[in-house]
Amino acid sequence: MAKARFEEKYRNTIAKQLQEKFSLKNVMETPQLSKIVLNIGVKEAVADSKALNTITEVMGLIAGQKPVRTKAKKSIAGFKLREGMPIGVMVTLRRRAMYEFLDKLINVALPKVRDFQGVSTKLDSRGNYNLGIREWTIFPEVHHEFSEKVHGLNITMHTSAKNDEMAFELLKAFGMPFKK
Repeated sequence: MAKARFEEKYRNTIAKQLQEKFSLKNVMETPQLSKIVLNIGVKEAVADSKALNTITEVMGLIAGQKPVRTKAKKSIAGFKLREGMPIGVMVTLRRRAMYEFLDKLINVALPKVRDFQGVSTKLDSRGNYNLGIREWTIFPEVHHEFSEKVHGLNITMHTSAKNDEMAFELLKAFGMPFKK
């Protein structure tokens, strides 16, 4: 089976560039992506248990694999939420699926967002990058007939970087557009 385009790009060019830039002696020290997690929380799921069906279907199309339903960890009376109620869906992507999703995100979906309106970003101290998207319609798989309501999603990219500078350079090498 052929490798994903971004996986080959990482192996052939990005890893070597990062190793030289940070003066790393061992190839295994170079930062790399370990996983990408997609998450959608749905507040309507509290009142309507069937609200998650459409979201599960769309998330499966976006990610390319079947999502898992997430459940409430504790009851919150003010939100009419009980422990164990399904309240969202998530997908964890690794290896080939992760690189293919990253390629689609950077080259197809994010260019549709004008001036990063509707996107919030955060790079944490452990080298993980969080990307919040307000509208899932930026992905080509999502058609308007799926739902009358547009949902947002959170994308978390976990890296093996030792600090946020290494993670920033890794994602920048893949072509991730950052706000200036």
